[in-house]
Amino acid sequence: MINADEIASILQQQISEYQSTVHEDQVGTVIEVGSSIARIYGMGAVQQSELVEFPNGLQGIALNLEEDNVGVIILGPDTEIKEGMQVRRTGRIVSVPVGESLLGRVVDPLGNPIDGKGPIQTRKYRTIENTAPTVIERQPVKQPLQTGIRAIDALIPIGKGQRELIIGDRQTGKTAAAIDTIVNQKGKNVFCIYVAIGQKSSTVAALAQNLAKQGALEYTTIVAISPSDAPALKYIAPYAGCAMGEELMYQGKDVLIVYDDLTKHAIAYREVSLLLRRPPGREAYPGDIFFLHSRLLERAAKLSDAMGGGSLTALPIIETQAGDVSAYIPTNLISITDGQIYLTTGLFFQGIRPAVDVGISVSRVGGSAQIKAMRSVAGQLKLDLAQYRELAAFAKLSSDLDKTTQATLTRGEKITEILKQPQYQPQAVEDQVALIFAAGKGYLTKIATPRLQEWSGRFIVFLHEKYPQVPKSIQESTQLTDENAKTLGEAIDAFNKTF
Repeated sequence: MINADEIASILQQQISEYQSTVHEDQVGTVIEVGSSIARIYGMGAVQQSELVEFPNGLQGIALNLEEDNVGVIILGPDTEIKEGMQVRRTGRIVSVPVGESLLGRVVDPLGNPIDGKGPIQTRKYRTIENTAPTVIERQPVKQPLQTGIRAIDALIPIGKGQRELIIGDRQTGKTAAAIDTIVNQKGKNVFCIYVAIGQKSSTVAALAQNLAKQGALEYTTIVAISPSDAPALKYIAPYAGCAMGEELMYQGKDVLIVYDDLTKHAIAYREVSLLLRRPPGREAYPGDIFFLHSRLLERAAKLSDAMGGGSLTALPIIETQAGDVSAYIPTNLISITDGQIYLTTGLFFQGIRPAVDVGISVSRVGGSAQIKAMRSVAGQLKLDLAQYRELAAFAKLSSDLDKTTQATLTRGEKITEILKQPQYQPQAVEDQVALIFAAGKGYLTKIATPRLQEWSGRFIVFLHEKYPQVPKSIQESTQLTDENAKTLGEAIDAFNKTF
């Protein structure tokens, strides 16, 4: 039997509960397209940096909000986009996937994997542009971030939360210094992000292989964008990498991020700006080129304990032309960062590698980012090197030199030699302290300079075998006590007799 009343009551109930949902999309029309830029009419409510979607699935970022149209930079090839096409607002600001699942992967600036290892399992997203931590949310930089490079850890120390610029001409070892720093974080619970802006795919592939071989890829994310890709993607790459690092920083972790390099980033932004017809300024860069890098680097910080105490350390890289540090982009970045490591072609071709020019390199954090043992042995080192550089210039002109001058020159020569270091061989800080102690205290005067590299390698092995308590004590107490210094002196004397 069909019960009409029951059916009627069910229908009435369903009608009363029915809700109509209207989904409204705001669309605009492409009025001009070319050179990875589209101008769109009829999108009055679009937000700055909002993602818009083209019919072929490509996305773009609204960058110029003008009276009668919107200038959009296209995140990909513009060949399939035609005038008259409908463009849809997404309501989302540009964001990337974040979290620990990105470690060990090579991704593009939108977080899509490009290493052929399958999709990335993460549900968490973060906008690429975020406000930097405020003054109250930070604390002073006081923990060392060991690079494993003697010349840097002793003379230009880097602390967790610092921004240290690596600057120099092409082919002077800028990337090598940054990669060694990443390799040295193995087992130190520091996560690394390497942003390769406009670098050849083959270079990035070789880098990923090298990091994997050194066991460093498992805690590193590589964000890569090749030279042939859209300038818009090069422009967002460092911000995307920074967002990935910030996510870990706010979880209380220590992160190191390398931007390689910001010269290419500035050029990509200049290209985008000129195509959007923004007025050019000095060297044809737009007026907000300083803000482009300051809002990126200001996000590096050592957070206060109340915020979890995480840190984001930035190593931006800048390429100079013929050593011109006073060009527009280098001066901008020098003023934003907390010091610079300056690499010169002259030193590089003399065989002094890493080619760090200690005279004009500086760390504005200084000794507060060094362990006490390193501070005690490195203090005299700077002075010795400065005197050596000054005298070396005069020594070329003069043949007869007094004993004091000769001693200063010999010591400077030994120190310079001991600071040389091959790539992919970062060194533990306690071993660095032992070598710098030997060079600074004049224990190497009798050793022939060409044999010092061999001496340093063999001495460290000898020290760990015969006097293991010394490096262990330095590592645990971070201090070089008088007793340890005495034992270290005895160890060097004992080794020198057999060498």
